[in-house]
Amino acid sequence: MLAGVLAFLRRRITGDYVIDEHGFDPDLTEHVLAPLLRPIYRDYFRVETRGLENIPDTGGALVVANHSGTLPMDALMMAMAILDHHPAHRNLRMLAADLVFSVPFLAPFARKIGNTLACQADAERLLNAGHLVGVWPEGFKGVGKPFRERYTLQRFGRGGFVSAALRTGVPIIPCTIVGAEEIYPMIGNAKSLARLLGLPYLPITPTFPWLGLFGLIPLPSKWYIEFGEPVATDVHPPEAADDPMLVFELTDSIRETIQHTLYSLLMQRRSVFF
Repeated sequence: MLAGVLAFLRRRITGDYVIDEHGFDPDLTEHVLAPLLRPIYRDYFRVETRGLENIPDTGGALVVANHSGTLPMDALMMAMAILDHHPAHRNLRMLAADLVFSVPFLAPFARKIGNTLACQADAERLLNAGHLVGVWPEGFKGVGKPFRERYTLQRFGRGGFVSAALRTGVPIIPCTIVGAEEIYPMIGNAKSLARLLGLPYLPITPTFPWLGLFGLIPLPSKWYIEFGEPVATDVHPPEAADDPMLVFELTDSIRETIQHTLYSLLMQRRSVFF
């Protein structure tokens, strides 16, 4: 371990590492962030992953997942599943909300670990360059929904992710995540204070704000992440991206696939925490 730390420091001092045009720093991600997240993934949430064979070893692909949990831990756990357990150990390039890039200290770090703006232009550039891209179409509607609506998918927007996949001809891989809904059960929302702070919501949970900083510790729910069969888009011409009916049908089909898989995984789950 010490040798690895020294090797990392040597690379940082000598500049022997690469940062791409979007600010992604794979050396920092794999040798600093991943070791911090790995115990949470493996020992705290005890994530079980299925269907990794549906993710290609090379080339562009778009992974589309449900979003929940009050804080977006699901995106980080999904990235860890692919980095650690996929045969090619691919880095997931995540499309993040504008809010992420408006926070002074968070914005540069988010870019360094692979996040880029959730817009069609950036998505297409990454996909055309052969990257594996992750998107959570529910956005804040999903991650900030009340606990009573858990595991009920919100709207998937206007299907911009489908248009990007059609235009670049990459497969769309539905991903279903069970377990994130229970880490911060959102039983209330301080909307007025959230507006003052410029936030989409300000959660009230059984532990926050009552326990102060301890209330930010997530509950140790048991997680499952399942990657479904790829949906081919190269059977359509690139101009199909401008067909609103086709985009809507594919968006709705992927949403239904994820919702049905959620129900299936929930029926198989024996306990929220064990």
